[in-house]
Amino acid sequence: MIRQNQRFFNLSLVIIDMSVITFSLILAWYIRFETDLLGFGQSGWGFIHYFTPIVFILPMYIFLYYAFGLYRPQRTERMSSEAINIIKVNFIGILALVTALFVLELTEYSRYLLGMFLIFSTSFSITERIIVRKSLRFIRSRGHNTKHILIIGAGDLGEKVALKLNNVGYIGYNIIGFLDDNIPKRHEIANSKVIGKIKDLENIILKNHVDKVIITISPRHYTLMETIVDTCEKHGVKADIVPDYYRYFPAKPYIDMIDDIPIINIRYVPLDSSFKIFIKRIMDFVAAFGAIIVLSPLLIFTAVMVKLSSPGPIIFKQERVGMNRKNFMMYKFRSMKIQNDEDEKLQWTTEDDPRKTKFGAFIRKTSIDELPQFFNILKGDMSLIGPRPERPQFVEKFREEIPEYMIKHHVRPGMTGWAQVNGWRGNTSIQKRIEYDIYYVENWTVILDLKIFFMTLIKGFINKNAY
Repeated sequence: MIRQNQRFFNLSLVIIDMSVITFSLILAWYIRFETDLLGFGQSGWGFIHYFTPIVFILPMYIFLYYAFGLYRPQRTERMSSEAINIIKVNFIGILALVTALFVLELTEYSRYLLGMFLIFSTSFSITERIIVRKSLRFIRSRGHNTKHILIIGAGDLGEKVALKLNNVGYIGYNIIGFLDDNIPKRHEIANSKVIGKIKDLENIILKNHVDKVIITISPRHYTLMETIVDTCEKHGVKADIVPDYYRYFPAKPYIDMIDDIPIINIRYVPLDSSFKIFIKRIMDFVAAFGAIIVLSPLLIFTAVMVKLSSPGPIIFKQERVGMNRKNFMMYKFRSMKIQNDEDEKLQWTTEDDPRKTKFGAFIRKTSIDELPQFFNILKGDMSLIGPRPERPQFVEKFREEIPEYMIKHHVRPGMTGWAQVNGWRGNTSIQKRIEYDIYYVENWTVILDLKIFFMTLIKGFINKNAY
């Protein structure tokens, strides 16, 4: 029944998606040529001319939606991951459409219409999927469209799985019971009962509607586990395995493959993806190059004032630890009087630090001293957004004191980061800073980077904890 419902749902979703895409193109055409919102005149081409590419657009977009997994069951997926895939599909789709128009020499096709179509199709599709998701979650929370789950193993792990499934009722999993060889029948665990022993699996599948079996027994019982999987596959029931060593995973794991051997990566780092690294690098380069041009008067003025405020170089170079634990020289405008290297290595900056110049105190407080790091970004040592880098001697100290400290070095360090915009900057808790840095490492998205960027602009650059 669930599979039949899924097929009907997918067909309905395809029809809705096609309607949304078609409506987006029509709306873009209407705004471009039938209103004065953009201040353009009428086109010599009619509606049919601009609407004809829909014959190419619809099958291409539906294929891309399918290729990006947008028609797979999304019960346990985050809405954000679905939205990101829709954004990817629409950008790839518009590039393919522009390429097709160029090849067919239809270069007079309105670019403004294409731009609006991209915006409308992306935003409407995301909105559509959110509405569908919310509706399905509501339906499932009322006991409809549920999957019936049998859990094998009623120990601590089985109980944890059951409690988790009960807490996320919107995914629509109904536990029909447990099978366990060591816990008596009818014993209740997490509002569900033990309904038999593991040897009863086939009989229970035949007598009950079971959509999925979740196995929570120890991998050391590999012979028994193999028998369970064979029984499930014999009757067309899906089997999932929850490894009992999951408790050792410090973060959400993911599975990679070496040929046909699965490898469990215990920490998911989105920026391990070459494509995502490329996207972030392009954003960094464009942002840094643009910032240097726009801020050049401020950079020149600050350089002159640093030189006049005290003798010494304009730029202060300090060794920091970057991505993959590689050291690099980070640039700042010099804000202190010249000191020997050993004193500089061992001392934190304090609020009334006598080493600071008057102008240096100002540029530190306003973060102007950090602006030369745009050149670090151009070089590739840093990113605009990321965990703040630290000096090697303090990295050595903190990695002994804070077990997860080194995780921040899985990504490029940044000029500003998730910890900084949440107030963990300067003379604040290192532990809390690392918590926010790890969250960033494990949850990076373009949207998160944009959020941090705008939070930095809104909150300003003046920092009460910067000395």
